[in-house]
Amino acid sequence: MKFKLDRIISVATLVASLIAIILVLKKPAPVAQPQAPAAIAEHAQSFDQKMAEFQQATQLSQPSGSFEAKPEAGQAASPASAQPKAEVHINSEEISAVLAQSLGAAGALTPDSNIGGAAPTIKDQSVSFDGDLVHGQFLTEIAGKDVWVTISGHIGEKDGYATFDPTEFKVGDLSVPVSLVNPALQKKLAEERDRLKLPDNVGAMKVQNSELVMQQK
Repeated sequence: MKFKLDRIISVATLVASLIAIILVLKKPAPVAQPQAPAAIAEHAQSFDQKMAEFQQATQLSQPSGSFEAKPEAGQAASPASAQPKAEVHINSEEISAVLAQSLGAAGALTPDSNIGGAAPTIKDQSVSFDGDLVHGQFLTEIAGKDVWVTISGHIGEKDGYATFDPTEFKVGDLSVPVSLVNPALQKKLAEERDRLKLPDNVGAMKVQNSELVMQQK
C-alpha cells in the first residue's frame, strides 16, 4: 500500500509539474489589442501633444514673483491653491504607442525580433487601464524560452518618484502569488529609482477612470 501511495504521489507531482510548465509557456489572454503602425504613430503624436500642452499649462500657472496682490480691507487673501491645477489625461493606446516606439521598429515587433542583447530583452509589450488599475504584458526570454509576463497594480507617486503596488502577477497563464513577487519587485524598483523620477512639474500621478492622470505640482 505504501508503494502504491508513493507511486501515486510521484505521478501527481509529475503531472502538476507538466501542467505548470505548459501554463508558463502558454500565451495568456491579451490585456490590449495590438495597434497598426499608423495608429501607433497617431497615438504617439497625441501623447507628445498632450505632454507639451501640460508643460505649457504648468508654466503659465506659475507665479512670476514680481507682483503680489494685497487684499482690500475686509477681504481675505486668496491662496494660490484655490486655482485649479493643470492636469493631463493619457489613455492606454497612447502609452502603448510610446512604449512600442521606444522598443524600435514600431508595429513590426514579433517574437523573433532582435532588439539588442540587454537582459532582460523585451520583445513585445502592451498596456491597458481598467478603472484604477494598470495591466502590463511583456514578452521576454526565460531559460531560452519566450514567456509572457503579465502584471497588474496601482501606480502612484511618493516624494517625486513613481511607485507601483502589484495586485496580480502571471508567468504565461500561471498565476504567481503577489506576496512572493513583490519583495523582489520593490527591490528592483529601488535599484532603478533614478528612472522613476517624475518631471519637476508633476506633483501627483494615478490611474483613474481608465486613464493615467498627472497633476501639476
